[in-house]
Amino acid sequence: LHLLSHKSFTSTCNNPNTKMKTTAAFVIATAASAAAFAPQPAGRPETSLNKSIFQIVSDMDLFAPKADQNNYGARTKKDLKVGNIGSNSYVPSGMTAEQYNKIRAAEKSKKDANYAKNVAKAGVFKDYTDFYIKRGTDLNQGWKKSVTLGHDMAKTKYDWSGKQETAKPFATEAKKPVKKAGFNLFGKK
Repeated sequence: LHLLSHKSFTSTCNNPNTKMKTTAAFVIATAASAAAFAPQPAGRPETSLNKSIFQIVSDMDLFAPKADQNNYGARTKKDLKVGNIGSNSYVPSGMTAEQYNKIRAAEKSKKDANYAKNVAKAGVFKDYTDFYIKRGTDLNQGWKKSVTLGHDMAKTKYDWSGKQETAKPFATEAKKPVKKAGFNLFGKK
């Protein structure tokens, strides 16, 4: 490593060519850093999107061909059917294909009837004002003392009270067998 002596360093700094090169480099560096913070001229038009990805996706009308295809009850408008039984199709043992088709058709009609029943109930609501007046909330606080606290209770299939009912409601008491008069070893009583 060669170190410059004090004499050679001062002689280099006094050289007019070196001073000029250093001054030119300093001026260029200052101009470049000032240009970096200056506003850019509007030359080329902006190519970025003005909508967010969510806006683009939410504006897509994916259901445009059939706008009501996702509505409740739209299943009746679709071409849904039970498949046909072919030569390689499953048929339960002990049945013919016609018997199995009859069962499948009955299941489909039952399913369709249940769906139609539920569609008929769609959008049917109770008026809260009628419920409020019937409960008596507008007049007094008697509803607060009831077991249900003024709520309408739904009927359930099972008894949730916890009581054990041993006798079946449809069963009758078993009759006691009647003894027939017969031979008695000890005679009449």
